[in-house]
Amino acid sequence: MADAISSTSRSDAPPPGGVVVACQNLSKVFKDFWMRDRARAVDGLSFEIRQHEIFGLLGPNGSGKSTTIKMILGLLRPTKGRLVVFGKSPTDVATKKRIGYLPEESYLYQFLNARETLDYYGKLFQLDRRTRQRRIDELLDMVGLTAAQFRPVREYSKGMQRRIGLAQALINDPDLLILDEPTTGLDPIGTRQVKDLIIELGRRGKTVLLSSHLLADVEDCVDRMVILYGGRTRAEGARDELLMDSNHLTLQTDQLDDETIAEIDAVIRRRTGGAVQKVAKPRQTLESLFLDIVESARAERITTSGATSGGATAAFLRSDDETGEGDALIDRLVRGKDDPGDDGEMPRETTPETGPAAGAEADEDNAVLDALIDPVAPADPEPTPDDQLLRMVERMETDAAGEPRPDAEPGLSPSPETSKPKTQAPTPPAASGDEVDTDLISSLLKEPDDEDPRP
Repeated sequence: MADAISSTSRSDAPPPGGVVVACQNLSKVFKDFWMRDRARAVDGLSFEIRQHEIFGLLGPNGSGKSTTIKMILGLLRPTKGRLVVFGKSPTDVATKKRIGYLPEESYLYQFLNARETLDYYGKLFQLDRRTRQRRIDELLDMVGLTAAQFRPVREYSKGMQRRIGLAQALINDPDLLILDEPTTGLDPIGTRQVKDLIIELGRRGKTVLLSSHLLADVEDCVDRMVILYGGRTRAEGARDELLMDSNHLTLQTDQLDDETIAEIDAVIRRRTGGAVQKVAKPRQTLESLFLDIVESARAERITTSGATSGGATAAFLRSDDETGEGDALIDRLVRGKDDPGDDGEMPRETTPETGPAAGAEADEDNAVLDALIDPVAPADPEPTPDDQLLRMVERMETDAAGEPRPDAEPGLSPSPETSKPKTQAPTPPAASGDEVDTDLISSLLKEPDDEDPRP
């Protein structure tokens, strides 16, 4: 494992930039009902988390790690001291979009499946539908849950729930990723994958705060660390500086016989007064043996119902110069217009190459498409007797050429603005041998005020 991690060391990582999190004399005291001091979880804590680094927050149970994380997230208010995240107060809403958080326990909706869970968290960050679907596919492949994405979360093992929890912490592509015991419940495969992912995120410019009791995992990943005890800082510094043993030296050579080892021991005794303290053959770690056995089983195509090893790091988690613009351009060329999100249709983007003629041509094409896909309008309902009577009067008020008759009374014919085209009803046949009494019809249509007084 050490050899594998050393091959992915962050020696080529970008140099640290500004300060992402700054704590100065931070303290948190929990009080009882009578406002008496019950527990001093954090006491005068000061440290900085710099941009593009992986920072370890270590300590035994009750040392104040989780309390410090909750204050960074704005979930708890400090009793005393100063805390700044991205140059603002932790309670500032704008900073929430830039933070991804994996809590110590995975709090998930048990009746949702993995895909629905990630879609829910993506909506909380107001991601459009297309972006959510692309990131969900990439994250599920990355954490190895593609085959189990439609199973309810309540059927997941603890390790699988930690995997989906890690995916939801990355759905918003955060600048600061806070991981509290990320490898709890994971098998060695998942643990190795999470460590490689943390190293890869740090290489790609993310800032990671890692808190864990598994010190071997932290040792493989972090750049700097702070060790707490009783809410206070006991040690702080770079990983290599804190772990270096200046009193001993390790030599690794090929296989030596006993005579050669004795000569080396004699030389050391003669020149330094010391001695060869230990001679042992190196052995592989249990993690390396376990991973070799699993890889051998996979090569034999043995099936499993659990999570798989997962794929490569999600594309959207890469640096800005590697993804984004090219895919968006291809999508616009293929679709012709932006895909509508959950809140409705998005405005069409305009470019310097598209002039008025191109816009008019596109609008005409869209109109033709809309006309082709519009449903057929339903037929007008059967006209009532009143409608038939009104249309009969309209026909009598119009001459053969279609012009209104000069002797037609105003107000009987509807105006063009208010009239609606309707299906022409067949003319009812008149009584045989009799003419229609127009005076009688006109008198029926007149208002009561318009009638002529008669004795």
